[in-house]
Amino acid sequence: MTGLLFPGADWDFDTLRRIHDACEGIATAELGLTLYPTRIEVISAEQMLDAYAANGMPVLYRHWSFGKRFARHEMLYRKGMQGLAYEIVINSSPCLCYVMEENTATMQALVIAHAAFGHNHFFRNNHLFLEWTDARGILDYLDFARSYVLRCEERYGEAAVERVLDAAHALSTHGVFRVPRRRMADLASEEKRERERRQHEEQIYNDLWRTLPAGRGIPLAKADEARRKALLQLPQENILYFLEKSAPRLKPWQREILRIVRHVEQYFYPQRQTKVMNEGCATWVHHRIMTRLHEQGRLSDGHYLEFLHSHTNVVFQPDFDDRRYGGINPYALGYAMMQDIARIATAPDEEDRDWFPDIAGRGDPEAVLRDALANHRDESFIAQYLSPRLMRQLRLFHLADDDAEDEIAVASIHDERGYRRLRRALARQYDIGRQDPDIQVEDVDLAGDRRLVVHHRVLDRQLLEAEDARRVLQHLADLWGYGVLLREVDATTGAVLREHQAGARPGIVD
Repeated sequence: MTGLLFPGADWDFDTLRRIHDACEGIATAELGLTLYPTRIEVISAEQMLDAYAANGMPVLYRHWSFGKRFARHEMLYRKGMQGLAYEIVINSSPCLCYVMEENTATMQALVIAHAAFGHNHFFRNNHLFLEWTDARGILDYLDFARSYVLRCEERYGEAAVERVLDAAHALSTHGVFRVPRRRMADLASEEKRERERRQHEEQIYNDLWRTLPAGRGIPLAKADEARRKALLQLPQENILYFLEKSAPRLKPWQREILRIVRHVEQYFYPQRQTKVMNEGCATWVHHRIMTRLHEQGRLSDGHYLEFLHSHTNVVFQPDFDDRRYGGINPYALGYAMMQDIARIATAPDEEDRDWFPDIAGRGDPEAVLRDALANHRDESFIAQYLSPRLMRQLRLFHLADDDAEDEIAVASIHDERGYRRLRRALARQYDIGRQDPDIQVEDVDLAGDRRLVVHHRVLDRQLLEAEDARRVLQHLADLWGYGVLLREVDATTGAVLREHQAGARPGIVD
């Protein structure tokens, strides 16, 4: 098919269909992308702000924090201090793509290529998303979550539900499993399991909180400790899961709300580990599609220049000494790495052959990129594919900021050893195990005051901020119903570096 997809800036729904079909032909036939079915929805600026407030989810339960977020974004947008995203895409099947009605026809083509094909392909093929999320079940689950919270508000009051959600949100980043488990089921199955869980909790409650005699030849204390840790699955990294299953004073509906919050947080777990790859994939795909459309005569020179203006803004990376610098732009790094991998696969130099013998000169850049996008997360992707040439191009260097030293040292420069240390240091910055503190439920004193003991394994002497730790620990104590002790323990020596304590307040479990 030839001829312009659209003559000017205006568009209608027929135009969107032509754009989608033209992009689809390039994405599947030339780039070899595999995709979920796509559903494109046009929304207003206010609806986009609403989506911002709910973390981009199309349906979600109500909470005051979402309204606060909406008010802030709206104020900044109305005063011209903040723009809005041109699109939001949902990891679901069908893949939901929300596009702004204010976009020009060129921008609609850009965001459809970016979201409906770039992000869609990444969601459909990356192993983290395949292991951790159920694209076909998420929309039904969100419907179930919203309706369940609404029923709880009607039955128990908005204030009671809000208190549980406040505490659950404070602990949400500690409500994920880092090893894949059973995926969430469809709506009917979730409702059935909710009833079964309620019955199960009633059956095992008394057994969990009574003391059994010791086994033959085993001291009482040892038998109690082994049984306690087996029943409570200790140590436990998923704190919300532990509370849902074992908090002695929570009601069944409160446990179900904890389950809902941790399921939503688990849904975002892969996205937190793949920001560079996800945005890099979508940016590389939209650039390839828009460029091919221009080459085919489907976009005019003026429309292509409009696209290049937006694309350049997206991948702009300020220098470290620029007043606009705010860290490494994931769009810029991801897109640059995609381009560099394609270059290595098609036109490598001797340095590339030494560093990347498996892909250098392979001659099929799309296949190399598809394999990389499917089998890595940001940390391993950077550790595997960041090349010396790109490090030089981006002018990367490594500063070592040791709190035991008076000065900051340049730890890695552009030589053989420096490249490897620099790549390793940058990859570690995207390691979610280092971004989030390692906090686990260690033990429970069932025979005494039922105090919960939690350990934070401290890496590189990075202790928790004391006031934040106190506030979050208070939410944990409120859900547990008894006192909580948090020990910050050196991960290497096991020495206790600091302790925090909180007692349960009346409210949630009364």
